[in-house]
Amino acid sequence: MTLTLEPIMHSAGIDPGEAQVIRHAYVREHEDTGMQGIHADSTDAEILQYTSRQSTAPRIFPAVPPRFWIIFVPEGGDQARLWAVVENRGEISNDGLRRTFDLVVTDHLEDLRSRLVIGWRSPRTWRLNGPTAAGYPVKEIADSQPVPFPGFDRLVLDHVQLQAVMREHRYVSWRTALASVVGVYLITDTTDGRQYVGKADGAESIRQRWNAYATNGHGGNVELRRIDPTGFRFSLLRVFDPATPTRVIDEAESHFKFALDTRRHGLNRN
Repeated sequence: MTLTLEPIMHSAGIDPGEAQVIRHAYVREHEDTGMQGIHADSTDAEILQYTSRQSTAPRIFPAVPPRFWIIFVPEGGDQARLWAVVENRGEISNDGLRRTFDLVVTDHLEDLRSRLVIGWRSPRTWRLNGPTAAGYPVKEIADSQPVPFPGFDRLVLDHVQLQAVMREHRYVSWRTALASVVGVYLITDTTDGRQYVGKADGAESIRQRWNAYATNGHGGNVELRRIDPTGFRFSLLRVFDPATPTRVIDEAESHFKFALDTRRHGLNRN
């Protein structure tokens, strides 16, 4: 299944309906307006200033632009690399030809800046509505500096993050840590708050178990098959050495199912 921009937007808390996606072109000066453009060596401040100035023509730019603007720069003719996500805080000037907006760079998708590359179907198209752009394919999430493992007690991942942990080089220490333990974990469906308590025991490590969720979203659990995994949040309740007897892990799993009441009010069916 091809990864698209949509789950990445959702993982950052961005509703596609409240966003637009812009792919700037590298043009030092626009021939029609004489307006200064940007280039590959433009500073962040220059790109932000350039983005903040838009046409007054509704056919070119929406009369009421959305809150979030996801800004990309060119990456070849048919791809785009993420620059930043900015928040539109409103129009601050209008000279009849150009409107200037108060834009602020946000923390949304900050860890993917300059790393996320998406396909861009029409090089001549520079602006897309969020729902349209959500279907564009992710071509690359480039390696970055290794991310330190936060510890088992602090590990909380959404589904997109889980997929990254299981696949990307920068999370190699995380995979090593998760492969070294078995135990009891929690999946929360953030759309309604229901929870599922599961376990990895015997020859199956937490890494192996969670890799199944990263691959298909449900890990073979019947109740989870019917739910969109993009709303899942994964965490660990208790970890054990792989030599721990299976009965001890079973007891811990039963305890958490009872304590969290996941049989009656959650997603566990046994």
